[in-house]
Amino acid sequence: MVVGIARFDLVLHAPQNLKEKRGIVRKILGRCRERFPISAAEVGHQDLWQRAQIGVALVAQDAEMVESVLSRMEEEIERIGLAEVCDRESEIVHF
Repeated sequence: MVVGIARFDLVLHAPQNLKEKRGIVRKILGRCRERFPISAAEVGHQDLWQRAQIGVALVAQDAEMVESVLSRMEEEIERIGLAEVCDRESEIVHF
């Protein structure tokens, strides 16, 4: 069993206030949860309306699968067009 955890730092393009930011983050998280077998939440930068930090966890059979899901998730966030991934930190733990 392999556990992958990651933190994505995002720069949001459109929000003018925290309410708009929350809607954008909710949309990004919803789309990623639909398409990938992950658990995700906003974990940082909650008071900044042009930044967001998303934490992700997933369990898989091997490290390649974890890395593949995290890479595709990063691509999906960029494809949505509401945010840009400025940093990604990840760790893979083998049990």
